[in-house]
Amino acid sequence: MVIRSVDFVKSSAHPRECPSMDRPEYAFIGRSNVGKSSLINMVVGRTSIAKISSTPGKTQLINHFDINGDEIAEKAGETSWYLTDLPGFGYAKIKKSERVKWERTSKQFLEGRSNLMCTMMLVDSRLAPQKVDLEFMAYMGEVGLPFVLVFTKVDKLNKAERSGFQSKYETIMLKQWHKMPPIFITSAVKGDGRDELLNFIESTNVLF
Repeated sequence: MVIRSVDFVKSSAHPRECPSMDRPEYAFIGRSNVGKSSLINMVVGRTSIAKISSTPGKTQLINHFDINGDEIAEKAGETSWYLTDLPGFGYAKIKKSERVKWERTSKQFLEGRSNLMCTMMLVDSRLAPQKVDLEFMAYMGEVGLPFVLVFTKVDKLNKAERSGFQSKYETIMLKQWHKMPPIFITSAVKGDGRDELLNFIESTNVLF
């Protein structure tokens, strides 16, 4: 897939305010400070589409971007799709009530979007499996939401760490899951995993 255009559509405080469900959609979600904004910018080949902040938890709204939605992309035969940046969870230095509200909004969004093809569940490859991540993946499994597991920041791992981070998740998740979800290994700094993610999205778009 070639990314020919990236256009910000809107920010929504509630799922009912989101754009119409007229094209495939892929939601990016993860714990605060997982590197979501950097990864989104890497995937679409831009430097500042998703805002990057040194303060975790700055994404407080549902942000929609229209990918390959312009006339040039259409003439080139590219399929238009939504990339959706969801609020981070689990760490942000905000009131608990606000954090609960963000998580509730994200779940309402995920369960209510009939055009949602897949959720990209981002986890930090440097950390041991986090309870909040495992719980959110369990939730998606329980309600039947398709998702893939996207490991971020692999460029920050040494050789020994690179050989073991994935198995830590497998050891825990396979106690409850019949099999692992599709896995992508990424680095926003080096561009690792970009082609694989875009190829996955392109092949999934045909199912819409």
